[in-house]
Amino acid sequence: MASNPAPGNLELVRSFVNTWDAEVRTEALDSPASLGAWLAEQGLLPADAPIGGDDLEHAVRLREALRAMLMANAGLELEPSAPAELDAAARRARLTVRFAADGTPRTEPLAEGADGALGWLLAVVASAVEEGTWLRLKACLAEDCQWAYYDKSRNRSAVWCDMRICGNRQKVRSYRERHHHPPAPV
Repeated sequence: MASNPAPGNLELVRSFVNTWDAEVRTEALDSPASLGAWLAEQGLLPADAPIGGDDLEHAVRLREALRAMLMANAGLELEPSAPAELDAAARRARLTVRFAADGTPRTEPLAEGADGALGWLLAVVASAVEEGTWLRLKACLAEDCQWAYYDKSRNRSAVWCDMRICGNRQKVRSYRERHHHPPAPV
C-alpha cells in the first residue's frame, strides 16, 4: 500500500481510517487501551485518560463511517448510515464553532475524553471541506485494500491507493474476466 499522506491535520483522519488494514486483516484498535494509546500518540488525548468499551465501539463506528465517506469520495455510492453515524459522533463531541482572536472561526469539540478526541477528527473533516481538500481524501476501491490515501492526481481521478499494486491487481482481474473462456462441454 502506498502511503500518500494527506496535508496538515487531514493526515490524522487518514491515519485513523487506516487503523484497520483490510489487506492483512489487522485491527490496531482492538481494545480500549489500544484506542487510548492511538489517541495519545496523535496528541488528541492524555495518555492516562480513561477509555472504556463504549469509547472503543464509538471509535470503530466513526472510523467505518469515515471510510464510507472516503469510498464515496472515490466514486462509490455513499453508505446511507454514514452521515447519521458522523452526526451522532459530532453530538457526543459537542462540536461548536469558536473564534480566534483575529476572528477566524474554528470547529472544536467541547466534550472531554474519547468523545472530545474523536471530535477533533470531525473538526479536521469540517476544516478540510472548507479548504477544499476533503474530496481528495479517498479510500482505495480495491475490496481487499480500502486503504485511505490522499489523491494527488491533477484531475482528482485516482481510485486506488497505488496504481502499481491495487490498480494492477484490478487490471489483471478485469483482463481475466474478459478473456476467461469456460471449457467446452464434452
